[in-house]
Amino acid sequence: LRRPAGIVLCALGKGQLTPGRGLTQGPQNPKKQGIFHIHEGKHVRDKLREIVGASTNWRDHVKAMEERKLLHSFLAKSQDELPPRRMKDSYIEVLLPLGSEPELREKYLTVQNTVRFGRILEDLDSLGVLTCYMHNKIHSAKMSPLSIVTALVDKIDMCKKSLSPEQDIKFSGHVSWVGKTSMEVKMQMFQLHGDEFCPVLDATFVMVARDSENKGPAFVNPLILESPEEEELFRQGELNKGRRIAFSSTSLLKMAPSAEERTTIHEMFLSTLDPKTISFRSRVLPPNAVWMENSKLKSLEICHPQERNIFNRIFGGFLMRKAYELGWATACSFGGSRPFVVAVDDIMFQKPVEVGSLLFLSSQVCFTQNNYIQVRVHSEVASLQEKEHTTTNVFHFTFMSEKEVPLVFPKTYGESMLYLDGQRHFNSMSGPATVRKDYLWNPRNTTFVEN
Repeated sequence: LRRPAGIVLCALGKGQLTPGRGLTQGPQNPKKQGIFHIHEGKHVRDKLREIVGASTNWRDHVKAMEERKLLHSFLAKSQDELPPRRMKDSYIEVLLPLGSEPELREKYLTVQNTVRFGRILEDLDSLGVLTCYMHNKIHSAKMSPLSIVTALVDKIDMCKKSLSPEQDIKFSGHVSWVGKTSMEVKMQMFQLHGDEFCPVLDATFVMVARDSENKGPAFVNPLILESPEEEELFRQGELNKGRRIAFSSTSLLKMAPSAEERTTIHEMFLSTLDPKTISFRSRVLPPNAVWMENSKLKSLEICHPQERNIFNRIFGGFLMRKAYELGWATACSFGGSRPFVVAVDDIMFQKPVEVGSLLFLSSQVCFTQNNYIQVRVHSEVASLQEKEHTTTNVFHFTFMSEKEVPLVFPKTYGESMLYLDGQRHFNSMSGPATVRKDYLWNPRNTTFVEN
């Protein structure tokens, strides 16, 4: 199975990540009690494969999935049967040793000597899944009966323009909210600066649990809240859920634009009419503007077995990386300079992508303001047997250019809806993210009991 290559596991609590097949536990650092580094060991994806019993060989994947059917007896009939878990039970840290492993650095390096954000998206996706498996760990079972998959990337906020490829990166994550079959995962990313890890990214993912064959929903362990900080995190998870429902109910695919939005589109339309003619058909661009139809880029990917996840579908992190890279190229081409990502939000995984599919990606600038570029990437698949295309994902990226960018103008009603949707996603970003250290939950000063 594929990378993220080189990302190594660290865990709080000796019993949380038991070294498994080929996993080498490194020495404990006495300065960081409770944190164990696994040097020269397996990657996060390998640990996930071990948890679900997935095969390393594509030819064995059918047999491995057949064996998972035997795990049905470990599934709970209701959530009440499952023991409650604490936030610190799922807390894990992962070290990406870019500074100490030059050979790993190559996989994350851009030509501008920064870190490839697409690779970070892959790592976050894997970490989110692993965190949820820690929350739902069954000590009596060698393999987990749950199939945990990414349902939604709710928000990723960057608080640093670029990352150095020559300094170690640390990820941390824990379950912050649970429903009956879904979980919200909070993740942070830090980079070493001097002797201290400084926050550079804050992410919220929503994961869902399904049965051992990935065919139906499965119950997850409830969550115990042990402090006011944890109660606030859980309350925020409830608010996030409500916000997503409200945002979906007012989608432009379901409801007409608001009066203010209609006025915006009409004023944009009037500003493109040719003053020399009295006609609605004669359109001219205002100064420093680009037609939306001229801001597109497309790509095609063949989904090979190498890109599969632990359930033999295409890895969601791979889809995010490919969509991000196309979105970045679109913003770069549109703005005329190299942009950097500010925010990622509302990535809904609507349909799994099967191995062997043709993946069509279409990227478009849908809104701009000053130096900001809002890019929408639409993902659809077609099998080799069927020519019908099916939407699998829609990605939303907010970039900032080094200089002010042109305005983008819609020509058709459909493009006008894309413009308004892009404006809504842009406005949902409160501004460049700043992650305050005192707001980052971590389980320090707590007691860990060995299993």
